[in-house]
Amino acid sequence: MPGTAESDAPKTRAERVLEQRRGLPDSPGVYVFKDAKNKVLYVGKAKSIKKRVGGHFSKSHVRGEADMLEQTDRIEFVATETETEALLSEQEFIRRLRPRFNIRLRDDKSYPFIAISLDEEYPRVYFTREKHRRNRAYFGPFSNAKKVRETLDLLGKVFQYRTCEGKEPGRLSGSPCLEYHINRCQAPCIDVITKEEYRENIDTIIAFLSGRYRQIERELTESMKLAAADQEFEAAAGFRNRLRAVRSLLERQRVANETVGTLDAIAVAAEGTDANAQVFQVRDGVLADRQSFYLENAAAHDESQVLEEFVLQYYASAMAIPPQVIIPRGLTPDPSLAAALSERRGGAVEVRSAERGDKRRILELAERNARLALDQDRLRHEHRRNRLRAVRSLLERQRISNEAVGTLDAIAVAVEDADANAQVFQVRDGVLSDRQSFYLLNEAGREVEDVAEEFILQYYASAMAIPTQLVVQRGVGEESALAEVLAQRRGGPVELRHAERGDKKRILDLAERNARLALDQDRLRNERRRTARIDALEGLQD
Repeated sequence: MPGTAESDAPKTRAERVLEQRRGLPDSPGVYVFKDAKNKVLYVGKAKSIKKRVGGHFSKSHVRGEADMLEQTDRIEFVATETETEALLSEQEFIRRLRPRFNIRLRDDKSYPFIAISLDEEYPRVYFTREKHRRNRAYFGPFSNAKKVRETLDLLGKVFQYRTCEGKEPGRLSGSPCLEYHINRCQAPCIDVITKEEYRENIDTIIAFLSGRYRQIERELTESMKLAAADQEFEAAAGFRNRLRAVRSLLERQRVANETVGTLDAIAVAAEGTDANAQVFQVRDGVLADRQSFYLENAAAHDESQVLEEFVLQYYASAMAIPPQVIIPRGLTPDPSLAAALSERRGGAVEVRSAERGDKRRILELAERNARLALDQDRLRHEHRRNRLRAVRSLLERQRISNEAVGTLDAIAVAVEDADANAQVFQVRDGVLSDRQSFYLLNEAGREVEDVAEEFILQYYASAMAIPTQLVVQRGVGEESALAEVLAQRRGGPVELRHAERGDKKRILDLAERNARLALDQDRLRNERRRTARIDALEGLQD
């Protein structure tokens, strides 16, 4: 960091931090809390670094922030000219340093985008998790990969773009693919459509993904009328069908009058170290997308701070920022937030609450969804913890007191016809740390031993760690080099054994019972589905 507020190191951590606080400037900038190992704990921004840092240490703290301050051993800063510059710098530091106590998207996964390869003569429209290639248009990020693929499927039906790989369209055979014959592609590979016409189609897709729906309706209507005037009735019918499809989609998703225009309604719900953010994207009065993001809130920030940090992170990767962002009443983000978004957009951005009308109704819907998503997520986590406690309790009741189980994985497989289930009980230092269930296909009708050996090889091909001991069913690995293969992957010996008595035998028996029970339940569900489909078909015949 360019600036550091410190003098001769005092004897205690508290004295060192106090000395550094005294040297902080009374000006805009970014400050960084670090621990004794020089690891970044938190990045913040302020109109006055000195006053903001002092506020951290003077007010009463929730547990998360108290933990952060107890670990803080060093305070660094970067002074900026304006508060807006500090806000943008803060987000760059958060993105690069990934501090634990800042708001973060849970799992830090790469969110999906829709990309358009404008650097190719006949651009492709495709799914991606990267957005670094030049001369390509990206739309997103989206929180749900399934919804992205559904959007691409819809675009293919309505606008018929090419899906073939490579810069040039078509196949080596020179004949069009199935997509052309089912009206999902306009076959630029055999010149059914010209380069200019295909580009116009891509421009329409870009307008659709950008939310310019009224523009699309006007252009399709005009193209239909021009084609009809030129007596190109087949082309006119194509534009008419496309116009109907677009209007039908928009009417189903219309949530407000067109005068509402284009905006994002953003709401957050926070409880303890968990938070959820909802983004409702409204374009020309149509709900273009709804996205849900689960957030890590290790410092237990209030909802105003969660909202501010999320908005900046979200629009740092978003391809477009709307002219208006609606936020809940009572949340007061820093005034520099609108200035920072305006600078990124290259135009004015208004950040405000909605008092009445359609905008208020959309925001209330986002608020309800945020709270519901957070409650459901916390409930799922609680259910997982309860299931794990129940299994641990059962294991404890079956434990033989003086036997040290140690660290191992107990793996059991149940097989019936073409179905199979595998259970993995992970025991660490004598404690059941996790239980995993896997449904398997056994179309070749192999024996339990063969299915178990193939599953074990696949499971530990992706597992982060292989324990020194595997407890398996009798017959598994006896006539194969399974133990040697696992030892080679682990880089150390792996013992493959069959437990005859004691805790290890009881753990394996429990895994076997769970595998059989899971397999029976799965087959029962499948049988009910088949019966329901047969009843439905018979009802149609009647």
